[in-house]
Amino acid sequence: MSSATNSTNNLSNNSSSDRQSPIGPYPRATIAGLALLVLLAFSFSGLRAETWTALLPFFEWMETTWFGYVGKTWGGAFATIQAGHLVSLGVLGGAVLFSDGRLLGLYSSLPLREVIDGSHQVFRWALAVVVFTGVFMACGVAVKVYYLPVFWYKMLTLTVGVLFAFYVRKPLIDRDLSVVSPLVVKLTAVASIMVWFTVAATGRWIGFS
Repeated sequence: MSSATNSTNNLSNNSSSDRQSPIGPYPRATIAGLALLVLLAFSFSGLRAETWTALLPFFEWMETTWFGYVGKTWGGAFATIQAGHLVSLGVLGGAVLFSDGRLLGLYSSLPLREVIDGSHQVFRWALAVVVFTGVFMACGVAVKVYYLPVFWYKMLTLTVGVLFAFYVRKPLIDRDLSVVSPLVVKLTAVASIMVWFTVAATGRWIGFS
């Protein structure tokens, strides 16, 4: 009786696993890859210039919002939010380095799964603060950043970073890493560090522009 039940469960599990991957074994990574290809194609197409021109009224409206008013008239508030932005960016970078460093073989005395899961929680909260404070600061100088090419570079790298973190890296590290190629794990960690370093670098570039 139990063997028959086990056979039935195995068949149902196999059939459900066959149904849950219509676009391959890594659907989220596939979707992220396609999104990145579309984004890359858009960046080199004529639609980019048309979209950029069409977005100017939106950026002008951003300066008229409450965030824009506070950012332009209350220097202390802007400086405080900017400090929070930099701190949260530092926390985000620390979470990335800690987690990816562990994937690269550092801190081997620490439990791998605890480091990965704990770092990801910190990463998510830090990313939320980075985005919120970034929007606040952008509202105060919306038209200025609209004309800065580096601002769009940062938006591009941030988009790539978010897609990579949640649709490529996260599905990979959620698996049993003992059955994943160590080379794939290390390449993913290196790519993650490079992407978020680029996000931070373009952000600082905006500060110097």
